[in-house]
Amino acid sequence: IAKGGRDAFYKGEIAHVMDDYFRRIGGNLRHADFAAHSSKWIEPGCVDYRKGYELCELPPNSQGFAALQMANILKNVDLAQWPRGSAEVLHYITEAKRLAFEDVARFYADPDISPAPLEWLLSDAYGKERFALINPAEASPEFGPGEPKLEGEGDTTYLTVADKDGMMVSLIQSNYRGMGSGLVADGLGFMFQDRGELYSLDPDHPNVYAPGKRPFQTIIPAFMKKDGKPYMSFGLMGGGMQPQGHVQVMINMVDYGMNLQEAGDAARLNHDGGRQPTQDLSGTDANLLGVLHVEPGISQETIERLKAMGHDVKVVSDGVMFGGYQAIVRDAETGVYTGATEMRKDGQAIGY
Repeated sequence: IAKGGRDAFYKGEIAHVMDDYFRRIGGNLRHADFAAHSSKWIEPGCVDYRKGYELCELPPNSQGFAALQMANILKNVDLAQWPRGSAEVLHYITEAKRLAFEDVARFYADPDISPAPLEWLLSDAYGKERFALINPAEASPEFGPGEPKLEGEGDTTYLTVADKDGMMVSLIQSNYRGMGSGLVADGLGFMFQDRGELYSLDPDHPNVYAPGKRPFQTIIPAFMKKDGKPYMSFGLMGGGMQPQGHVQVMINMVDYGMNLQEAGDAARLNHDGGRQPTQDLSGTDANLLGVLHVEPGISQETIERLKAMGHDVKVVSDGVMFGGYQAIVRDAETGVYTGATEMRKDGQAIGY
């Protein structure tokens, strides 16, 4: 914090400095808005995948439950019957992602203002219903969201830490696109976020902009349990890559027996496209099939088979778009920790 902001900090006047700043630049935030803010203690949701492994994520207004919906769909097929990098496995992961993100676009918003049918979205019955929509032989041109029976570049930071007593913390932070809004209140030295960009302006959309409402947002720390006990604290940075990256890491470990580092190093896919929670509900301006980006580690034979199945496949050698992975696993019997870090971007695993 710069000197002027430091003085304000020690006097407890940061909110007044920000109020003055926004008045000067013609912004709308006021001291009363900061005074009215309160944080919430949120309970994560978990889905049983298989072999005693549970994936746990944060609920809306984040996109964390998209990973749980993917897991709930994919547990209906034994992926291990095919090689890990096969067209069949990548096809099922991609179609599960597309199905989950249809519901993200339709239902994910601030639950205090736009309640979503979360229990139904994570139910085994709904997972089976959505899985039944996947054609194992070809990509479906278009999916829609379920019917209840009742995006962007940024500089995200993820870290996970664990202590000698077994406490594990999974944390992720981002100001969203670029470094945020680009606005810095006089003397304070920190930049305001711009996650309001992720509102929809469709008045009928659950994620429509409204005062006092939290926008849909993408940052999701993750956790896994094994046999009901804490097992793995992890994250994978990268906007819409995050939930599909979490699921790919889980599949690599649970279905293919990879260790913690191998699970992150293995070639990934990143499907982009479909309806978005920032658009109108019709999604008529969306590329509903989307583009399936894959890393060069995916074989040419698999790529050609995916194309023959109807996927628009692009090979991308720039690893940044495939996320940034960090993880810690705790052995429940010995208490020994194992750490892993991303090879595609900056990061490190440290024990002390």
